[in-house]
Amino acid sequence: MSDTVSRRSALRLLGGSIAVAAAATSAGITTPSHAAAQERRDPGAGPRVEGLMAELTLDEKISLLHGATDPESLGQAGYIPGVDRLAIPPLRLADGPAGVRVTRHATALPAPVLLASAFDPALARRYGQVIGREGRALGQDVLLSPMVNLIRTPYAGRNFETFGEDPLLSADLVAQEIKGIQSEGLIATVKHFALNNQEKDRMTLDVRVDERTMHEVELRAFQAAVRAGTGAVMGAYNKVNGTFACQNKELLTGILRDRFGFEGWVMSDWGATHSTAAAITAGLDMEMPDGTHFGKALKTAVENGSVAEKYVERSVRRLLTVMDGFGLLDGSVPPRPARDAAAGAAVALEVAKAGATLLRNENRTLPLTGAAALSIAVIGPTGSIPFVSGGGSAHVVPDRADSPLDAIKSRARQSAGQSARQGAGQGAQVSYALGEDLFGKAIPRGAFSRGLDTEGQPVAAGKTWTYEGVLTVEDADEWTFVIHYSGTRPKVLLDGEELFPVAPGLAEQFTGGLVSTAPDGLTVRRKTLDLAKGPHQVKITARGGDKGQVFRLRRVTGATRAQDVARAVRAARAAHSVVLFVYEDATEGQDRTTLALPGHQAALIEAVTAANPRTTVVLNTSSATSMPWLERTAAVLQMYYPGQEGAAATAAVLFGDCDPGGRLTQTFPLDDDYHPAADDPRRYPGVKGTEQYSEGVHVGHRWYDAQGVRPLFPFGHGLSYTTFSYGDLRVRGSGRGLEVTFTVRNTGRRDGIDIPQVYVGPSPDLQLDQPVRALAGYRRIGLRAGEERRIAVRVDERTLSSWDTERHDWVLGTGRRTVWLGASAGDLRLRTVAEVRT
Repeated sequence: MSDTVSRRSALRLLGGSIAVAAAATSAGITTPSHAAAQERRDPGAGPRVEGLMAELTLDEKISLLHGATDPESLGQAGYIPGVDRLAIPPLRLADGPAGVRVTRHATALPAPVLLASAFDPALARRYGQVIGREGRALGQDVLLSPMVNLIRTPYAGRNFETFGEDPLLSADLVAQEIKGIQSEGLIATVKHFALNNQEKDRMTLDVRVDERTMHEVELRAFQAAVRAGTGAVMGAYNKVNGTFACQNKELLTGILRDRFGFEGWVMSDWGATHSTAAAITAGLDMEMPDGTHFGKALKTAVENGSVAEKYVERSVRRLLTVMDGFGLLDGSVPPRPARDAAAGAAVALEVAKAGATLLRNENRTLPLTGAAALSIAVIGPTGSIPFVSGGGSAHVVPDRADSPLDAIKSRARQSAGQSARQGAGQGAQVSYALGEDLFGKAIPRGAFSRGLDTEGQPVAAGKTWTYEGVLTVEDADEWTFVIHYSGTRPKVLLDGEELFPVAPGLAEQFTGGLVSTAPDGLTVRRKTLDLAKGPHQVKITARGGDKGQVFRLRRVTGATRAQDVARAVRAARAAHSVVLFVYEDATEGQDRTTLALPGHQAALIEAVTAANPRTTVVLNTSSATSMPWLERTAAVLQMYYPGQEGAAATAAVLFGDCDPGGRLTQTFPLDDDYHPAADDPRRYPGVKGTEQYSEGVHVGHRWYDAQGVRPLFPFGHGLSYTTFSYGDLRVRGSGRGLEVTFTVRNTGRRDGIDIPQVYVGPSPDLQLDQPVRALAGYRRIGLRAGEERRIAVRVDERTLSSWDTERHDWVLGTGRRTVWLGASAGDLRLRTVAEVRT
């Protein structure tokens, strides 16, 4: 590799990481050191890397291409040992879609889907800066994030980890987040390349997709990540058109390298490598988390000639070039900074407020003011237990996390103080009712034939504890058995059936969300079944392991559930306003099975809204949710997984301290029968291991337009506490793109946030199946009451183009094209026609 090429590589990989001091300061993060170091660095990366390549032995080269055990693990996901004799440092790789996932405390940011709801690329950059600084402060070198796979099915278990269903929005956001991450000196890894849009069967699923769909839909955000300078790319688990993604030459070389110009390194997802020769020659550079295929097997392949050593050298060179670009090889990388927890918390709060999405607000129920703010019943488990993050790779150990109940009480007291100052003299009354029991109640000791006490049963280290007896059920009922444990999962048999079997595969390790962790940190599992009246045989075996453990066995029954609902109804009737929190706990490794809320929460909503129609439902859910109860509610606020500052953000929105600034980045279907994945199992979840992307370019909101299906809430939907009007829509040609201008006026009495959206229709000159309309641009703006502003949105050539499968390239969609301006994909208020010319 020439010196010129090496220097160009280093600069491209750093992307927008130079001269970001001003942006970092605006985020409350003081970190000028890395940017300054990049500007000062001697551009001698080429000779340095080539010098190391000449010194490295074959064993040392191979050691850099697969994961190993970290002798000083910080709880991160992966480790590359480095080569000490040549001063090549080790690399530590941490998960981090919503904060750095290690065993130490970190800022737990809102889920990426909540970040995306703000429609604010600049905020995405600041979000990335927080993670970038914290990653380095916590001893990490590589971040396994961001994830940009599109939301293709509402069931996908990781929808909360990504940005949404729209290619343009996802591309805008990922580019800025990567620039933010890498501006702090942490190497970003965009994932999962490519088409990893579901968790079900993700290890083996064969995704069949045509060339045009792949380029127009899924790959746009990956290309944006490459252009932003991402240092690494993670290959996906699934196959693409018959070949595993991590050994798919069309993906890894033809598209990623040759077309996109990526010059960093490609690592596998954990356990996603399936071969040695086929993978490394196709373009996979690193196997994670171990060396099953890229360890001894790779050395043997080189020695026997089945893999040319040039492929090993190519992969090592890619890795070292990135490391050199970040100052890891010459000692110029700045010292690791201290964590700035306060700055991280400030950004977490800002993001949660900016992405809060108000879906419904009848009769101005929100914001809570006057009498509505002084008499409140808070209901639901996530009203008292902070819901910080989802499970799996996104789980973060937060610095702190307040209860929404406490935040609402505090804010209600402020309202009461203001009321007293105005002479009303009324104090705040905030009550709480559980409503839905997540963690169960003690099984009465006398229900067991041998008087078993299942509350906090200890098991000593190295010991095995067993129990055999009879559980007598007084009345036939639905029982949910809930087990809490601190070590190896106890084995519980009921009438010979194991209630909590250990699931095979990776899904077992992906825990850490609300439902799977008790307030005291014990792991939680559940099993629901109908129990007949009478005796049931019980056998329990628990092992202490190396450290000993404690476990609890509890239950929720129809009878205890009815008691909880009755208490919630009484609380609702006694209050002026109700804030009802509902949840859905998603995690990596498994998909959802329904759009309905889990458990009996729908029945709880029905009961509470019947008792008090002034009920606001707050959704702590991962993705689209069906709402057969919607018309009974007064307001619905979508908060997703809001991070460690979620309680304060939720209270701020409820009481009107800020405008709900979010808009949906995914369409909410009416129910399980009306969405893109509903009508054909070949499309989702797949048939006989194969999944067809038969919807083509009609992803997300485009599908609803093409099919004429009315959703529950359209893409881009979100309400404000004020109102906005649009006017004077004009479009003119601008190069090979368009410039769209219009006025936005705040027609209400409050300051507020609006996100006007521009959509463009198909080209009459292209004989292709095109979307009815596609998102072409947007702008997040804040306007004071009565303020009017002229806005310009540029629509670029890429957005106006389609993929030509004969040319294998983009072709501009010329001719008269309709341009719409609206508040959502379902609320298009103005329309005009523009001429697109070459």
